[in-house]
Amino acid sequence: MKRDEIICHCMGVTRGEIEDAIKAKKLTTVEEVGEATSAGTGCGGCQNNIQDILKEING
Repeated sequence: MKRDEIICHCMGVTRGEIEDAIKAKKLTTVEEVGEATSAGTGCGGCQNNIQDILKEING
């Protein structure tokens, strides 16, 4: 996936923004990503995608 892909359409958050927040702040949960970026805090439809990104980065 590309870094400029919109993951959270409600809040307009890109994959790159989520990846950067996870790495910079050592985030481990969807809730932490939501607090840091607002991703997943609208309808919640992207939370599975956020979880997948967390798994990719954190293992």
